Amino acid sequence: MARGYWITFYRSISDPEALAAYAKLAGPAIIAHGGRFLARGTAAKAYEQGIAQRTTVTEFDSLALAVAAHDSPAYAEALKALGNACERDVRIVEGLD
Repeated sequence: MARGYWITFYRSISDPEALAAYAKLAGPAIIAHGGRFLARGTAAKAYEQGIAQRTTVTEFDSLALAVAAHDSPAYAEALKALGNACERDVRIVEGLD
């Protein structure tokens, strides 16, 4: 079974405190579904029209678990805390396993 990955790009952050509140709730919600944070931070380099922005990569044992984590009530609470604190691009992709 192929693994699932969340890749999140933070285009802008207008409220760091709300982002911190989100992180406190999102981390446990993601971990509860088997999520493992592989990378988190500002891009060291950006190429081919990329932007050096905050990025996270989270791995799950399956695509279904990645989607279930995102759609869970616990993660919904995290999103509520986040509100409009940032502009993000969140993608869930299937691994090549």
